[in-house]
Amino acid sequence: MSGTSLDGVDAALIETDGEHETRFDGGYERGYSSEERAVLQRAVDAALNWQFAGPRPVEFAVAESVLTDAHAQAVHDLLALAGLSAVDVDLIGFHGQTVLHRAPTTDRIGATCQIGDGATLAKATGINVVSDLRGADVAAGGHGAPLATLYHEALFRRDRLGGPVVVLNLGGVANVSWLGEGAPRAFDTGPASGLLDAWCEQTAGQSFDKDGALARSGKVNAGVLDKLMGHPFFSLKPPKSLDRWDFSLDPVQGLLPEDGAATLTAFTAQTVAEAIQSMGTPKRILTTGGGRKNPAMLEAISDRLRLPVEPVEAVGWDGDLMEAQAFAWLAVRSLKGLPLSLPTTTGVPEPMSGGTLAEAV
Repeated sequence: MSGTSLDGVDAALIETDGEHETRFDGGYERGYSSEERAVLQRAVDAALNWQFAGPRPVEFAVAESVLTDAHAQAVHDLLALAGLSAVDVDLIGFHGQTVLHRAPTTDRIGATCQIGDGATLAKATGINVVSDLRGADVAAGGHGAPLATLYHEALFRRDRLGGPVVVLNLGGVANVSWLGEGAPRAFDTGPASGLLDAWCEQTAGQSFDKDGALARSGKVNAGVLDKLMGHPFFSLKPPKSLDRWDFSLDPVQGLLPEDGAATLTAFTAQTVAEAIQSMGTPKRILTTGGGRKNPAMLEAISDRLRLPVEPVEAVGWDGDLMEAQAFAWLAVRSLKGLPLSLPTTTGVPEPMSGGTLAEAV
């Protein structure tokens, strides 16, 4: 898994039937070099100008090669750490790198673009690869996101957590999975760490707000927060999704670094809290993704909901590897023709499988 933060590849090793049984065998993070990150960022920048109109930008091909090589190296490194070889592994689930996502509306089908060459990865690793795990959902009219919800539900059922439980993913974008009786529900809630990270890099010379220290030293600007909350995304009914770049830093420009960080942290907290409240009152909120390491953000969410927000490690899950684990699990389901998404998770008209298999040569 390579997320919108462009910080590196998360690789997880699991043994699973794609349904009930899943056993974890560790993981590995391969960070991107500054040169690799710059290549990927140029592809993202080109995608913003492209907007699915005309041929793909030339920057995509260069970035795809760099990205696929980095994933191959991550696989080799993880296997070495685990004392395994390629013949010990049946399948790789390859998410690729999202460079652009356009949500569907009432008058258009959405579109999504993840770069990454599954066939090249299969050849480089000697392991079969399933990629393009979002495409079928989007082509059928769904959002193609969030996709980890069925994995969350599988762990929830396996561990008999009871319910309702919300799994809150605080990545570049925030999304929620509601787990309990009936079909799971999910949707994107708004920005999580993406805007805050960009603000910290722009104004404070740091890649993220470590321990929420910058936000804690500032004050929330109520007027700017109101402006952020006025984005039309929040008036849409779920299921719904967004692109990391659907929101900008324009509203916070001119604020002190610490006040901007405080305001953006409050923005994430407010949008997450309102999203969860719209679904009901859960017994438990478990959070995954990089944002779970920001105590200022978790406290702000908890204060608004008047409920504790716990990292997923509280129930024995791994918040650093959950997304990578999820795409490995989804790849097995793809081979079996099982659904990767539901009408209640992505808005797809019916339970939808997907994925493209590339066999190792």
